[in-house]
Amino acid sequence: MINQIADLDAIFRRQRAAFRKHPNPPAGERKAHLDAICRLLVDQADAIAAAIDADFGHRSAHETKILEIFPSLLEAKHARSHVDDWMWPERKPTAFWFLPGRATIVKQPLGVVGIIVPWNYPLFLSAGPLVAALAAGNRVMVKMSEFTPAFGELFAQLIASSFADDQVAVVNGGVDVAQAFAATSFDHLLFTGSTSVGHQIMRAAAEHLTPVTLELGGKSPAIIAPGFPIGEAARRIVWGKCLNAGQTCIAPDYVLLPEQPEHNVHAFIDAARDEVRRLYPDGAAGADYSAIINTRHYQRLRDTLNEAVAKGARAVALAGGESESSRKIAPTIVTGAADDTRLLRDEIFGPLLPLKTYRDLGDALRYVADHPRPLAMYYFDNDRVRIRRVLDESMSGNVTVNDTILHIAQCELPFGGVGASGMGQYHGEDGFNTFSKRKGVFVQSRFNNTWLLKPPFGKRVERMLKLMLR
Repeated sequence: MINQIADLDAIFRRQRAAFRKHPNPPAGERKAHLDAICRLLVDQADAIAAAIDADFGHRSAHETKILEIFPSLLEAKHARSHVDDWMWPERKPTAFWFLPGRATIVKQPLGVVGIIVPWNYPLFLSAGPLVAALAAGNRVMVKMSEFTPAFGELFAQLIASSFADDQVAVVNGGVDVAQAFAATSFDHLLFTGSTSVGHQIMRAAAEHLTPVTLELGGKSPAIIAPGFPIGEAARRIVWGKCLNAGQTCIAPDYVLLPEQPEHNVHAFIDAARDEVRRLYPDGAAGADYSAIINTRHYQRLRDTLNEAVAKGARAVALAGGESESSRKIAPTIVTGAADDTRLLRDEIFGPLLPLKTYRDLGDALRYVADHPRPLAMYYFDNDRVRIRRVLDESMSGNVTVNDTILHIAQCELPFGGVGASGMGQYHGEDGFNTFSKRKGVFVQSRFNNTWLLKPPFGKRVERMLKLMLR
């Protein structure tokens, strides 16, 4: 088990040496690695779900299989079926003056890649970047969260049974190991987690000029357009919010809905309550509803809600079954929260959903623009002109129109934040490119005209320059 700083350094040196001996594995070898990931996901699905359930105190095995195992498998199969095409050199047009030379982009593995995994989706957020890095031909080290020790230990065992540690290695350990991991001179480092920790990761990586991909978070808005059925929007927003009890980096963080007609807020709450009762008939105590990961985060959410209520907000629990002992918080809608509360200032990362109203769509877009750029945005509308306006006038990592969450499961779409919600992207070919060096190559023809521009300069060059500078 790799959980000591000395072990971390030794594994890194072994991977670096192995990469130098074998710097560009062929497609067949990369496919074999991806096949190993697929087998691991299918054969160990129950064990994976049980380990994550143990770490959370309770999380449905069905939810883990739907939200983590299935999309991880989808990503691995997609990469396997496309890796030949992704590896193929790209011919590029050659500028007229340099014909008949040839311009090409070749794709090379970067070397040793580091991946730092958060606790909320410990499989999906380790397997997704791992698949991309292996498809690109890299060696990989994965640092698991100390908040998911059961899954971290299981994943280390599963990876060790499928890969030599100079190809893929899983690292467990506490904050000191995580800090040493971030300070390692990887050829690329991908971190998924909070914006505050993202600052620390970037500072540590800067010591070695290690390029980073930061997948952070933020307050992802859901905007309901005038005239869109409130009940339909409420049902889809609540579904996205309740997944993993709101502990999702792209969960809808707050809702902006038109203030006219005046019953919109009540209609949203009524529809949301009905949907929660349909999804979770036993409320928060039910087997399908997740617990909060640990006591610290449970208390953080309680304090966030209590502060908002103390400052005049109204909280409406959509179900019963809350329990401090089981760390269950029911889906809760909050209205009238002040802008200076943590509820509207910080990423919530839990099942609390503030509602705000707006007068016109421009006001809603300005409200979003006045805050840090979010990782995701959700817009509900059937008017194509307004949809285009929102896409043009807003900035976020990704967008799902008329639903929530689903953009993350599209293998052909890049996933990543912008500004405070992150930098860089992966998934599919974009992940392959993130972990590759796209090297431009120019091949000079045996017969070429570059001699026309070489010294000694004179009338010949002057005539050429007149043609070139027209």
